[in-house]
Amino acid sequence: MSDPHPLPAGLTRAACLPGPHAGYMPGFGNDFETEALPGALPQGQNSPQKCAYGLYAEQLSGSAFTKPQPERTWCYRIRPSVKHCTRFEKIDLPLWKSAPHILPEVISLGQYRWDPIPHAAEDQTWITGMRTVTTAGDVNTQTGMAAHIYLVTQSMQDEYFYSADGELLVVPQEGRLRFCTELGVIDLEPKEIALLPRGLVYRVEVLEGPARGFVCENYGVPFTLPHRGPIGANCMANPRDFKTPVAAFEDREVPSSVVLKWCGQFHRTPIGHSPLDVVAWHGNYPPWKYDLRTYSPVGAILFDHPDPSIFTVLTAPSGLEGTANIDFVLFRERWLVAENSFRPPWYHKNVMSELMGNIYGIYDAKPKGFVPGGMSLHNCMLPHGPDRNAFEGASNSALKPEKLEETMSFMFETRFPQHLTEWAAKAAPLQEDYIACWDSLEKKFDGTPGVK
Repeated sequence: MSDPHPLPAGLTRAACLPGPHAGYMPGFGNDFETEALPGALPQGQNSPQKCAYGLYAEQLSGSAFTKPQPERTWCYRIRPSVKHCTRFEKIDLPLWKSAPHILPEVISLGQYRWDPIPHAAEDQTWITGMRTVTTAGDVNTQTGMAAHIYLVTQSMQDEYFYSADGELLVVPQEGRLRFCTELGVIDLEPKEIALLPRGLVYRVEVLEGPARGFVCENYGVPFTLPHRGPIGANCMANPRDFKTPVAAFEDREVPSSVVLKWCGQFHRTPIGHSPLDVVAWHGNYPPWKYDLRTYSPVGAILFDHPDPSIFTVLTAPSGLEGTANIDFVLFRERWLVAENSFRPPWYHKNVMSELMGNIYGIYDAKPKGFVPGGMSLHNCMLPHGPDRNAFEGASNSALKPEKLEETMSFMFETRFPQHLTEWAAKAAPLQEDYIACWDSLEKKFDGTPGVK
């Protein structure tokens, strides 16, 4: 069967076994090795005196060299990456912001919700179509995060991007994208996520547009799998379901440009060739994708609603034990069986600031108004919880086993306050009446002894 979306001309990918995961290697945190030409990968050492095919050896490091288990990938490439930049020129991307970004005229304290962001009339690429919603922490000290919406209608043409500020966790909501990276090709669609490491060069192409989705920019330590604790060895996100691309490279002499994000500023540098020239690589610092439909949720099978952290797919730890720089939390299809219990999330306020997005379907705590493509923000120590209809329904329903169908929402939550950008506060389709969803909650108190 022919590939409906063949690789771009000049892109060569490693041979791989046929099947549903052709072009990918399974596992999370593995030390992978892959080559697009036979014998391109040195054996028994990292930096031979001369590499095969006249390649250059180069290391991409995502952590300090002395970390107990450092994140690094050895690349064997046509040119060293010093040839992929010349003089940098600052450029302006006014809607892509970085922390700290605190505006005195914008009130970030509150409960907010937005309708889906509409596409603009003009075409947008991955770079020009990024819209920052919130920032938290400080990009210069490599703590915190930013949450973005991407609106992409046009492929990048001989233009490439990488970020020195943090890794990008990509959560599609509509459309399909292809990420042509230095280390391989990732095709991405809704119900999947992808991780683009800090320092990795890539180009984004539209396979099916328009494309819209969410991005979590992680300034801190890389995302990892959470400790399962008493849950044990299985369920939640299993390592084998993460897919890392096999080696692929371009050998194209064509005028190109690379855009670099560094300390919240953007720079462009012209070059005369494609920088996607890694012919072989090995290491544990690659891009990857993950199918959210393989996430196996766990929960209460007798009574009460467990803490929502039980739905954590990925975590980026902070320096304070028990609070994360970022947690990526998923609420997908699942069975509810708890007896004598209020099954939706309870009313609460906590130290984590929660930005939530709806990929598809209905979220059980907000059955109206929180639509696919929409998002909400509940900042730290701001109370929130089910609206009146959700509360009444869950308080009075017959508690038989019930399966939540056709639902997938997520949270980017962080220990740091999330500050709204001016675009999010004034230009994005904010639901001004969102906070009114709690207005009709009634006082039900009756102090008569024995009354329930």
